[in-house]
Parts: sequence; C-alpha cells; structure tokens
Amino acid sequence: MQLILLQNVQNLGKLGDKINVKPGYGRNFLVPHGKAVPATAANLADFEAKRAEYEAKAKANLEGAEARQAALEGAEVTITANAAAEGKLYGSISPRDIAEALTKIGHKVEKSEVVLGEGPLRRTGEHEVIVHLHADIEATVKVIVVGEAA
Repeated sequence: MQLILLQNVQNLGKLGDKINVKPGYGRNFLVPHGKAVPATAANLADFEAKRAEYEAKAKANLEGAEARQAALEGAEVTITANAAAEGKLYGSISPRDIAEALTKIGHKVEKSEVVLGEGPLRRTGEHEVIVHLHADIEATVKVIVVGEAA
C-alpha cells in the first residue's frame, strides 16, 4: 500500500515521503491517526498545495516537544507501592502510574509517551525512564520507587 506521510513517523519516514507499507498497518493505524493519506494523484496534488501548512504544523509540534523536553530534563518523581522487605513489589509500576505521577507534579505526560523497555517496574529503587515526546525527541526522567509495608 502506497501512502504519503503527513508527519514524521519514527522508523518509517519524514513529512512528505512516499512510502510502501503493509495494507493493515496503513489502513488501521497510519490513516486513522492522521499520519498518512493514500498516495493517489488527487491526494498528492492536495498535499503539495498544503505542504507549507503541514511543515508549519510539524515545526510547531517539534518546538512544543523541545520545550517539554527542557522542562522534563532532570525531573524526578517518587512513587510509593506495596513491597516485600527485600524490595520486590507486590504489583508493578506501569506507564500509566508514571504518567499520572508526572502530571501531578506539573508535567503533562500521556501514558503512551512513557517507554519502559524492560517492562513494568517490579523492584524498589531508582529507575531511568524514557519519555518519548516526538519522533525525534526523548527525555529521561528518574523514577524512585519506594516500598511500604503491606
């Protein structure tokens, strides 16, 4: 399936690139989320006519993500959870918990932006967590998990 990208997509391409993807990925993710349109002659002409608008929108998104990155750098959040004496949590800390904790201290973060490469946090201590703000921008946040007796 041939598509025209309307924004930068990580590991896929940049704004305006003509790409080939599997039909399900294009039909079920890229097109419904407004990241791409089918590469027809009409859509190609429409994209070229609106290219400046799309580039301005992409630049605004990038600048917003850079501002959020600057605010998040060095951010530290503490989360309390039930834990055994040796530091193993009875549950786990998920991206939703981290996003909610960051939002409480004034950083608007969606759960889909929190990347836990090794899965949910299951032990107490300090953890480095990546917050994916834009296709090209990530911030690292320190999450301190403190255990409390169950």
